[in-house]
Amino acid sequence: MSHRPFRFGVNMVEPSPRAQWRAKCRTAEQLGYDVILVPDHLGMAAPFPALVAAAEATERPRVGTFVLNAGFWNPTLLAREVATTDLLTDGRLELGLGTGYVRAEHDAAGLPWGSPGERVDHLRHTVETLDRHFAEAGFVPKPGQTPRPPLLIGGNGEKMLRLTAEHADIAAFTGARSVPGRTDGKMLHLTAEEMDERVASYRRHAAGRHAAAELNLLIQLVDITDDRRAKAREVADFVPHLSVDAALDVPILLMGTVRQIADQLRAQRERYGFSYITVLEPYFEVFGPVIEELRGE
Repeated sequence: MSHRPFRFGVNMVEPSPRAQWRAKCRTAEQLGYDVILVPDHLGMAAPFPALVAAAEATERPRVGTFVLNAGFWNPTLLAREVATTDLLTDGRLELGLGTGYVRAEHDAAGLPWGSPGERVDHLRHTVETLDRHFAEAGFVPKPGQTPRPPLLIGGNGEKMLRLTAEHADIAAFTGARSVPGRTDGKMLHLTAEEMDERVASYRRHAAGRHAAAELNLLIQLVDITDDRRAKAREVADFVPHLSVDAALDVPILLMGTVRQIADQLRAQRERYGFSYITVLEPYFEVFGPVIEELRGE
């Protein structure tokens, strides 16, 4: 089975003044990151101006949203933002979309929350509206990329996997699931076997695709250590549904030496197909040697 080469993204979660923001983005470029990403949460930086600033500060990396909360956006106005940002970044934009998962943010913004099904339906409407606007002359400028920037969709539920299989160039897996009955964003890590099931479900929905999508995984922890098992014991203490052995196998937790983490990512690419790896900002510098270890693979 052939695999895509590795790509690496960093999700910048800390708002920063201009000089600090530019310095962080340049460091990411120097470390070998392929994509500089920005999430879409209240209390964090507004995504599109942050991405334009990231592109201005760097030369090589692409920039992207990871991921936009579709419930925050009017689809037509979003199309204008996307097209303008793609033009201002010289066609370096990747557009990540999701449904949103924190009800308090919707309440604070005075926006409807809706059922899970309604949120997925709104996301589908958003994707279809964007494609329509980008395909025809009208109310928004044409993006720099044709027919539009690459589309990433993130989610694990069945309706989301179906939507991802139908529309996304990049299928993003969070590696975690919502706690039933919780709307505060609390998530539980998926075990290796649960991830097998979610990826298999996506592949069933994607069986009729003309071209295979790139598969992305969001990493929640990077810890360079000579004692993987000791770190896994710490993790298991905070995640009681996982044993130490299960924590060692969780796809979104990277613990060990640089070589061990690189081997884990190679094995996960073989098992699941994850070639596009995103890490959170607090870990992006410590993860740099892993990028160097995997460069060109």
